[in-house]
Amino acid sequence: MATRQGAALERKKLMADPIMVTTIVVLIAFLTLFILYPLAILLVDSVYGTETGLTTSVFQRIFQMKTFRTAITNTLKVGFAVGIFSTLIGLLFAYVEVYVKLRTKFMGGLFQVVSMLPVVSPPFVLSLSMIMLFGKAGIITRYLLKIYDNSVYGYWGIVIVQTLTFFPVCYMMLKGLLKNIDPSLEEAARDMGASRSKVFTSVTLPLILPGLGNAFLVTFIESIADFANPMIIGGSYDTLATTIYLQITGAYDKQGAAAMAVVLLAITLAMYMVQKYVLEKRTAATLTGKASRGRMRIEDRSVTAPLSVLCSLIAVFVILMYLCVPIGALFKTWGYDFHLTTKWFGLVFSRYKGFKAFKDSFLLSLASAPITALLSMIISYLVVKRKFKAKGFIEFVSMLAMAVPGTVLGIGYIRGFVNGVFGTGFLKGIYGSAAILIIVFVVRSLPTGTRSGISALRQIDKSIEESAYDMGADSFKVFMTVTLPLIKDSFLSGLVTAFVRSITAISAVILLVTPQFLLITVQINEFAEKGSYGIACAFATILICITYGSVLLMNLFIKYFGTSRKIKEAD
Repeated sequence: MATRQGAALERKKLMADPIMVTTIVVLIAFLTLFILYPLAILLVDSVYGTETGLTTSVFQRIFQMKTFRTAITNTLKVGFAVGIFSTLIGLLFAYVEVYVKLRTKFMGGLFQVVSMLPVVSPPFVLSLSMIMLFGKAGIITRYLLKIYDNSVYGYWGIVIVQTLTFFPVCYMMLKGLLKNIDPSLEEAARDMGASRSKVFTSVTLPLILPGLGNAFLVTFIESIADFANPMIIGGSYDTLATTIYLQITGAYDKQGAAAMAVVLLAITLAMYMVQKYVLEKRTAATLTGKASRGRMRIEDRSVTAPLSVLCSLIAVFVILMYLCVPIGALFKTWGYDFHLTTKWFGLVFSRYKGFKAFKDSFLLSLASAPITALLSMIISYLVVKRKFKAKGFIEFVSMLAMAVPGTVLGIGYIRGFVNGVFGTGFLKGIYGSAAILIIVFVVRSLPTGTRSGISALRQIDKSIEESAYDMGADSFKVFMTVTLPLIKDSFLSGLVTAFVRSITAISAVILLVTPQFLLITVQINEFAEKGSYGIACAFATILICITYGSVLLMNLFIKYFGTSRKIKEAD
């Protein structure tokens, strides 16, 4: 009864705050218009024809296409393989870092570099490296192993590249879970005579099993939604993302592409629901709070040596793959003429409008980053600190973009803002403009920022903000002067993450970008498809420098101006 009265009082207080009510209404309108509406239009497109009315004929037609049925099978095969391999390698790295006493700090630094590289680089860099190292003109296959007809294109090429791209995500997720296991549980099993392998299989593994399932589903969703890697290294091995793209750009079949997009969306949404509402809750229930004390690290060389060597080999190989890109930009003709040259960098700016590509990408990403960071913090604040009826709707829709593949969102925007309800209305001019690209960047980065903001806000005592309200401050004043300064680090991190994700995005924007704008990732993809690896590597190298520099600047800024430093000084 008291809880119900408290909730009613909270809602009454909320309705008396016009700024907060306006913010909620605007937010609901934004999420509905730019996330739900495009997806709804896709669904309507796939089941409704202007002449036939409601019909399933479009689905019947696409399922009769052998290429589409093959693409579904291929996508699921790749997704399961990448999910399993990424989870296993991520678990290996996380276990070694948390449980094994590393002999040098270099190992820890190596792990941090490997976990950071996929974040600051374009999603298809490893595909370029794979072709350059193991293709027909590859350094390893052609010049070291003397294999002249090796092909990296197809199933295994996609699986290897995506695994190396996504396993750091699993590593970061599982590292946190392993740190939260109380070491006394495992030590009790050891004291009873259990071997290390028995302790791992009977104590550690059952505790992190929901977390492993969570990591698997996250990488499965990322894998089947990935567009760039299958496009570059897939060859004739079509996946759903590439098939949808070719259906709309090659066959000009917008309705068929919409139906295919609905099928892909149904798969990713189903997996997302299981991950979000089943496995995440089980993980939280299994591991509550932090470990009670420090863990005794494993020093037995029979365990530490093989695990450390295996992790080091994988880490060095991943770094070698990333180094291959800047090195490839310095050779005259990769695979044939290895004289050093800077001509590819020169051509980027003289012939291929590099300045325009970098300017457009930089400015659009720079415009989207603060919008994304601020929206993320506002949504996080409403979800954690406020009680109102539409709270569940805002949380669900803002996180929904995580499960929507970029290709699906791109087609939804084309159908929604060119031919849909707003194709003739006040938003007609949005298609082909900078605004639609900025909106896509915001929508794609929103879930990451929101999750970070929710985690940060849950650590703030509610009484701090309540005291500000008691002194007469309105919600806007409290948010700007109390809440935001307390989560400054999370806000700055979300700002840079949004910038990096935007400037390296391709799957959604490749369908929406017009000749008016040049984007770096689209240029890289175009030259990689043509086999112009020197130009593609030059573009990618400059892009990696921009993104890596942004992350370093953010870390430096937080170090000297962040919340954590001020707290330490106060102490």
